Amino acid sequence: MKKSFSRRLYQAVKSAVRPAFKTIFWILKLMLPITLLVACLNYVGAIDWLSVNLAPLFKFIGLSGEAVIVFITAVLLNIYAAIAVIATLGFDFRSVTLLAVMCLIAHNLIIESAIQKKTGASAAFVTVLRIAAALFAGAMLHLILPQNMEGTLILNHITPDENPESWLAVFSGWGKSMIRLIVQMSSFILGLNILQNILREFGIIDLLTYPLRPVMKVFGLPTSTSFLWIVANCVGLSYGGMLMVTEIEKGEIRKTDARLFNTHIAISHSLLEDTLLFAAIGVGAFWLFIPRLVLAVAAVWLQRLFTRKHAPAPALHQ
Repeated sequence: MKKSFSRRLYQAVKSAVRPAFKTIFWILKLMLPITLLVACLNYVGAIDWLSVNLAPLFKFIGLSGEAVIVFITAVLLNIYAAIAVIATLGFDFRSVTLLAVMCLIAHNLIIESAIQKKTGASAAFVTVLRIAAALFAGAMLHLILPQNMEGTLILNHITPDENPESWLAVFSGWGKSMIRLIVQMSSFILGLNILQNILREFGIIDLLTYPLRPVMKVFGLPTSTSFLWIVANCVGLSYGGMLMVTEIEKGEIRKTDARLFNTHIAISHSLLEDTLLFAAIGVGAFWLFIPRLVLAVAAVWLQRLFTRKHAPAPALHQ
C-alpha cells in the first residue's frame, strides 16, 4: 500500500530532525571555543602582531602591510569581518579587488577546515591548499590587473565594531554574537536537512542535479556531488560540508569522490552569498567568480592526475 503524500512528508521531516541536531551539537562544540580564542587573541593584540610580522609576504602581491590585517582577519574569522577592516583602512579599488578574491578563497579556516576534516579531508591539506591558492590568485591578479584600475567602492554603510575596552566587554560581545549565530545556524541546518530529505523523498534532487552533470564532468567532479555543489555554492562550505557528512554516513557519496569535492569547494564555494557581499561594495563580478572557479577546477584535475599516476599497478594474473 502506497503512503499518502502527507505521510511521506511527515516521515521526511521527522527523519531529518535527529541528524540535524547531532550536526548542530557537533559544530557548536567546535565553534564556541575557537571563536572565543580568536576574540581573546584580538584583544591582547596577537593578531595585529602577526599582521606586522607577515607584512613582507605581501610585497610580491603588490599590497601594503595593512592588507595583511585584512587577510588574517578573513583567515581567522569571516568575510563580514574582512570587509569591516577594509572599510576602515582605505584601500584603492585595485587592492580591494585583489583582497576580495584572496579572502573569498581563504576565510574562516579554523572552523571550515575542521568541518572538511569531518568529511574525510585532511584539515592540514585543505588549510595549506586554501592559503596557497589565495596567495597564488593574488600574485596572478597582480600581474593581470592594470595598475591604474578604476572603479567605485561603496563602503559608506560598513563600519567595524568598536574595540572592546575590557575583558568583560570581550566576553559580553562574544556572548551576544554567539547567541545570534547559534539561533541562525540551528535554524539553517535544521531547515536544510528537512529540505534535503523532502527533495530526496519526492525525487526532486534528480531533477535539480541532472542539468549540472555535464558541468560536473568538466569540473572533474563525480555527478553524485551535483546537489552538494549547489548547496556549497548557495549557502557556503560550512553548511555544505555538514550536509556532506550526512551523505557519506548514508553511503550516498563515496569517500574518494568526497576528497575530490573537498578540493574543489575548499577553493571555490559560496558563489552566491559571499560573492554578493563584495559585489555589493563595488567589486566586479567577473573577478569574484572566474579566478576561484578556474583554480578549483585546475586543483581537482591535478589531484586526479596525481592519484592516477601514483595508483598501484593492477596485479597480473598468473
